[in-house]
Amino acid sequence: MTPQRTSTKPAGRKRTLRMAGALIGVSMALGACKHTTDVVTPVSAPDDYRLRHPIAVQEADRSIVVFVGRGRGGLSAEQRADVMGLAQLWLREGTGAIGVDVPVDTPNGRAAQDSLREIQATFAAAGVPPRAVNVRQYRPEDQHHMAAIRLTYAKISAVAGPCGLWPEDLGPSVNNKSWYENKPYYNFGCSYQRNMAAMVDNPADLVQPRPETPAYAPRRGIAYDKYRKGTTTTTNYPEAEKAKLSDTGK
Repeated sequence: MTPQRTSTKPAGRKRTLRMAGALIGVSMALGACKHTTDVVTPVSAPDDYRLRHPIAVQEADRSIVVFVGRGRGGLSAEQRADVMGLAQLWLREGTGAIGVDVPVDTPNGRAAQDSLREIQATFAAAGVPPRAVNVRQYRPEDQHHMAAIRLTYAKISAVAGPCGLWPEDLGPSVNNKSWYENKPYYNFGCSYQRNMAAMVDNPADLVQPRPETPAYAPRRGIAYDKYRKGTTTTTNYPEAEKAKLSDTGK
């Protein structure tokens, strides 16, 4: 009896097809890679500190804290002055309601309610309408600290920063562009911009000039009258001579 032989042609054909498919996949992956000689230049910060650390005009909160004891409510003289000052500032620069956060379920909760009534009376005396005061209750998380009344309102403010960022070394190095290209380092001018934003009284002055105020008509009339008569229009200050301590330079 002659043994029956099994053909290996189908298995070899499948193996060949798998290898061909793998080669096609690798060629397609390599073909997707594109080699280029273009130089990628990283984005650097502007050299002008006013552009590197710009002053932004945005809305920020102004707030004060009124500490309240557990034995007696009401405001002290210093606290009353603080609340009155905040009310007057709100009339000039406030952009929203005054939020009053009052603690509840605390040992000084009853005294805080007494202080709240005096705060509301102070607001009314300063000209703040009742609808502009939003009273909210809160429960402090830490009962060991004295719960206080917080007064907060939103205002237009100028801000800059944050400062203290040093992305590059200041020392002599080939990696430090500010050293070998004679350019200002990244943090240069940040504190100046931040202080300027904190000191400005009206943030709108950083964006646009104020309109001119009317001239002082009485003083202008005196100067015009002197000019018409042909006399000097300058002002003499005889008391200025009394304040001199030395005649050096004469």
